[in-house]
Amino acid sequence: MAKAKSIFTCTECGAANPKWQGQCAGCGQWNTLVETIAETGGAGANRYAGLAGSGQLQDLSVISPREESRQPTGIEEFDRVLGGGLVSGGVVLIGGDPGIGKSTLLLQALSRLAEAGHAVLYVSGEESSEQVALRARRLQLATRGLRMLPEIGLEKILATLKTEKPLVAVIDSIQTLYSEALQSAPGSVAQVRECAAQLTRLAKQSGICVILVGHVTKEGALAGPRVLEHIVDTVLYFEGDTHSSFRLIRAFKNRFGAVNELGVFAMTEKGLRGVSNPSALFLSQHAQEVSGSCVLVTQEGTRPLLVEIQALVDTAHSPSPRRLTVGLDAQRLAMLLAVLHRHAGIVCFDQDVFVNAVGGVRIQEPAADLAVLLAIVSSLNNRPLPAKLVAFGEVGLAGEIRPAPRGLERLKEAAKLGFTHALIPKANAPKQAIKGIEVIALARVEQALDALRSLRDT
Repeated sequence: MAKAKSIFTCTECGAANPKWQGQCAGCGQWNTLVETIAETGGAGANRYAGLAGSGQLQDLSVISPREESRQPTGIEEFDRVLGGGLVSGGVVLIGGDPGIGKSTLLLQALSRLAEAGHAVLYVSGEESSEQVALRARRLQLATRGLRMLPEIGLEKILATLKTEKPLVAVIDSIQTLYSEALQSAPGSVAQVRECAAQLTRLAKQSGICVILVGHVTKEGALAGPRVLEHIVDTVLYFEGDTHSSFRLIRAFKNRFGAVNELGVFAMTEKGLRGVSNPSALFLSQHAQEVSGSCVLVTQEGTRPLLVEIQALVDTAHSPSPRRLTVGLDAQRLAMLLAVLHRHAGIVCFDQDVFVNAVGGVRIQEPAADLAVLLAIVSSLNNRPLPAKLVAFGEVGLAGEIRPAPRGLERLKEAAKLGFTHALIPKANAPKQAIKGIEVIALARVEQALDALRSLRDT
């Protein structure tokens, strides 16, 4: 038998190289080439036909779009992240750390759908039927009508899906599947790409909603080629500390809904339970006023959230002061400290600065700048901020405070939760007063510190 020829495939972009080299010639990433078996056969031109459909050449103006019907899963927070529910023929990829709750959430969703009379299928490549049944019993889920298939062979899974024609099919996980058309092992770049493409084609042709569970690397990114995220319609990530009872699901890509939508769950003995008031999770309950704490009104997708930003400024005991952030961008913190020095005259070059977003949430929008600065000033002066104060706004290098999107929704959420004062950008000032909250519009960082002093004096 002839020796199988091996090639080196990039785990980031999927580019093939005849020999190993430190840097991928396709995407420029370092140390991403892994050895795989060169595939033979099954590489015909029609292999992936039907992924996006085909049709006649038409003018876009004469095409009448149709509204995609959605099937709610019965789990409100999960439906929120999906954009309202599952879409017929949609492909969802969900990833997260081991043990964070991916399989638990999907089993709960299938149980709700089966209980409502819908045909569903759970394909497990990692656990036996007995293990899944044991988990369902522990979570006290209704399993009548929930079909189970322990299988990792792609061809058998495709045949079962064509025969059963379920409304929703969960593949747990895509890294365990293998196709007989390829010689490489399950989990390799070629196998993951092939299996995902075949399942996506079946979903588009048959209207079955397919949910793929994906493994993640130690950096937290989805394992396998990046093309996997381009093929699917929706990419969801589980966030949160496995040592905490709270879990966050964020949509990083969604062709049928808003991006960066956030779902908040609490892990209980009966599985994941949606949190109706997530702002309460991210606000600490202090017995007395403390310095270095400021409440931020952030926007996650279509949902405004109140998150407590904590800062600790302490004298540095080394020539190089530390700048450490948890849940925020460390590079942006260094920029904000420079702005604070140049435009407000507050010096922190000899201080260690630590900033934390309470509750394990990750703040990615620049509208958190003003709240971070206020928390740093409060900790540096060791003076608490006024009670019931919220803030949001982006800070520019020139010291200006720039507007944030959906400012009115943020203010209404703060007023609903009992906050009485808000420091916001001048461009976000509401045209009409909002009952219960006093809005202080600011144009520059210096004005924010002056307004802070005025509120303390009153």
